[in-house]
Order: sequence, then C-alpha cells, then structure tokens
Amino acid sequence: MTPDERIDRIRGDHWIAFDRATIVLNRLTSLMEMPQQSRMPGLMVYGSSGIGKTMIAKRMASKYPTQYNAELGVTKTPILLVQAPPAPDERRFYQHILSTIGAPMWGRHTVSELEVRALSHLRDMDLKMLMIDEVHNLLAGSYREQRRFLNMLRFLNMLRFLSNDLCASLVVFGVNEALEAVRGDDQLARRLDEHYLPLWEDDVEFSRLIQTLIAAMALEQRSGLTVGSLRTILKVTGGVTSRVFIMIKSLAIEAIETGEERITDEAVQSWQPVWAKHAWNIPRQPAAAFR
Repeated sequence: MTPDERIDRIRGDHWIAFDRATIVLNRLTSLMEMPQQSRMPGLMVYGSSGIGKTMIAKRMASKYPTQYNAELGVTKTPILLVQAPPAPDERRFYQHILSTIGAPMWGRHTVSELEVRALSHLRDMDLKMLMIDEVHNLLAGSYREQRRFLNMLRFLNMLRFLSNDLCASLVVFGVNEALEAVRGDDQLARRLDEHYLPLWEDDVEFSRLIQTLIAAMALEQRSGLTVGSLRTILKVTGGVTSRVFIMIKSLAIEAIETGEERITDEAVQSWQPVWAKHAWNIPRQPAAAFR
C-alpha cells in the first residue's frame, strides 16, 4: 500500500477490536444464541458519551446482516439497530422502525396502526434482537412522556407474547443518566441486565488498549511508548474512547507523513487535541498507577 492508501485506511471507519468491546459483543452473541424461552433476557449498555457504545452496536449489527431469500421472496433480519428519536414520541419511534426496515407508512396514521404494521413486519423478519441506540433521547421531556416510552420499551421486550415463532431480546445503549430512569421501572429493570463502560483509567487495561490501537495502525517501526506517554494520552483524552482513537490515529498519520513510521514519546507530548479550543474537561478521580 502507498502512504496515501495507508492514511486513508487509518481515517476510515473500520473496526478495531479491543478487550472491553469484545466482552460486550460476547454477551450480545450469547443472547443471540440463546434458545427460545418464556422470558428472553435483555441488556442495557451504558456509559459516558464517546465511550464506544454506538461503535459496539454497529459492530454487532454487522455480524448478523440482513439476508434476502430470492426463492421465498422474504427478507430475514436477525438484528435490527435503530437510533432513538430525539424526543419520547411513540408515533415517531414506530415510524422510525418502519423507515429503517424499508416499510414506511405515508400519510397520517394512529399510533395503534403504526404499532400493528411495525409488529407485523418484525414477525416476518424473524427478528432475534432489537437494539436501540441513544435511548437517553427518549427519556427527555416530561415525566408523563418518560413513563409512556418506558411502557413502550416493556412492550417491545414482550414481543415474544405476540407470536409463537418470535422471541426477541431487547438491548438498549445510553449514557449514565438513562440507567436511573430504567431502574425506576421495575418490570423493565428485571428484563435488562446492565453492562457499564467506564472511562479509561491509569492501569494495565488502558496500556493494552493503546498497544492494540497502535498495532492496528500497521506502522513499519515499533512504537515503544513510555508510561509517561500513556499517562499523557489518558490526560489529554480524559479517558474517553472516541478521543483516544482520534489521538492515536492522528499520531499514526503524522508518523507516516514524516517518515518516522512510529509514534514517539516526543510526538505524544507535543500533540495538540482538535477539541482543545472547546475547553473540554472531565473531572477525574485518582486511579491506580500502571504496574
């Protein structure tokens, strides 16, 4: 590959596996492989913005793509990933589901009509998992609106009662604030196990993440960063996964463009974050040191 091709690949949106994400994906895969039962379990994945929730959701959906059977003329979709609308509105949510699966309903329809149509399509799709990203969007607004949407989430998780051949797990992704709202509904909380994605800390796990990311950059020389550089990366990024990815990718591109072909301690110390002008800051608690 030419240097430009390597840089384009680094800038591309391709999957880079790391331990935390693999653990969540394994849990989701276990849900997919679970046999039908009277009570299908679900999962809530939560953490700070930029911690990697959407990245994981998209990766999981890509592992189970939609398949079209030309002989039967039917489309099977094992996993449906939808983003929650920006307001807790049932009508908009059902319309979003129908639009995502390519079956929009034009004109004005009641919530009940949209619900019946959406459930009919979900049955035909042989759906096994419904994933809702940015679920905290639907918890905004008045108390009545929040309770209404939580009722809808319970309903979605109970799709198994509507058809003998449909058994779907509900998986939701949201920020920390969404957790307390979900816990406030006993029925929904009992159906959703919880998986927390914390900010990265000064420990061996973070060191492994950096090593994994640098290895994925496919630089020609080994980048032997010191503990001091790892701590600098942690401080600059605030332990937010998306910012860690941005920083390592930027440093890798710089290494290719300069011909250095490795990320050096000097490059880490001199790197200027693109978000610095926004005075972005996350208060951090003291963490264990690298060992």
